[in-house]
Amino acid sequence: MLTRRHFLAGAAGLPATGRFSMPVIGQARPKVVIVGGGAGGASVLRRLAGLANGALDITLVEPQAVYTSCFYSNLFLGGFLPMEALRHDYAAIAKLPGVTLARDAARAVDWERRQVTLAGGAVLPYDRLVLSPGIDLDYASVPGWSREAEERMPHGWKAGQQTELLKRQIDAVPDGGLIVVIAPPNPYRCPPGPYERVSMMAHALTSTGRTRARIVILDPKDRFSKQPLFQQGWEKYYPGMIEWMPPAIHAGIGNVDPSSMTVETGFETYRNADLVNVIPRQTAGRLAIEAGLTDASLYCPVDPRTMQSRADPAVFVLGDSAIAGDMPKSAFAANSQAQMVAAVIARDLLEAGAPAAAYRNRCWSLIGPDDSVFVGGEYQPGPDRIEQTVSDISTLDDDAATRRANYEDSAGWYAGLTLELFG
Repeated sequence: MLTRRHFLAGAAGLPATGRFSMPVIGQARPKVVIVGGGAGGASVLRRLAGLANGALDITLVEPQAVYTSCFYSNLFLGGFLPMEALRHDYAAIAKLPGVTLARDAARAVDWERRQVTLAGGAVLPYDRLVLSPGIDLDYASVPGWSREAEERMPHGWKAGQQTELLKRQIDAVPDGGLIVVIAPPNPYRCPPGPYERVSMMAHALTSTGRTRARIVILDPKDRFSKQPLFQQGWEKYYPGMIEWMPPAIHAGIGNVDPSSMTVETGFETYRNADLVNVIPRQTAGRLAIEAGLTDASLYCPVDPRTMQSRADPAVFVLGDSAIAGDMPKSAFAANSQAQMVAAVIARDLLEAGAPAAAYRNRCWSLIGPDDSVFVGGEYQPGPDRIEQTVSDISTLDDDAATRRANYEDSAGWYAGLTLELFG
């Protein structure tokens, strides 16, 4: 296995396109392997397949037959969407020219041989590798919680069965019941996500007459994304129902006990909770960690101009697993990064032109019916990281028509993105 130290020692000072051998154009179709069929990986595939028009041999490695989007899943929890709206299959992707769908999990990456080994034993050689494996959960980051405990205290941060379990538990909370939400530390997937989720929990409760229920948020952070907007909305729609506690108040999570549904903090012990939603610390997907692509943060450093791994420029990392500077971990951000990744690969393998790097993001959050807020930005590569150049966010003074238009924008974006990727 090629080590990061040996690789970087040999690569120092060379331009990106000179750090690795180029395939011989015309002898065989260059091979691109994409691991992960979510917003990042599927976006790269769609864009690259369009640019290549069959001139590349593209393999998508994805074990799931159906992709369930984590983004927009909070609206299912709030009763605004059916579960089917979150599910998308890969039938259309599999029919694209030059594309092969490998229904398996990637087990290992060998930089030196440039190949990916699948769980079933198949070996896929590549000229370029795209990793978009999403996140992994650190089960040890919350004392007393575990992989087994997620069936009792769900996270719902990887969509699918966990989403449906969390919905069932929300629906079972009685009037006067207690929900405890343990929020994650930075960085994590979808910064406003835990607080939109709380909003949707509160909507599900109040819309069914369970107005005496309580939601306690135990947060390891001193502040959170869109905080004034969320707190204004909570007071408007769910007065007295939601209590947010920063670490200075709750003094840390001492332990959780799934068997008794107890959460101990330095401030108070919450016993016999009706629902405990544990959203733990997150890391890059395990494959990226085991491939040696992460740093001490357990996320993957990348070149801000191209999303190429700092460890191996034949490998691209995007989406939740990447250290993307000022960009948050979101589906919108992953889709934006994917356009650059596809352009750089087309430049390298097809001798196509590539634009200068530029990225965008926008994250919407539904607080109540027809009341959506957003945060967004534009980004450029700096010397060592992606830097935000333009910032945009909803205001506390937005009128109802503006908030409704935000919701319609978010619905249009979700419908458009999923159609682009899976339709």
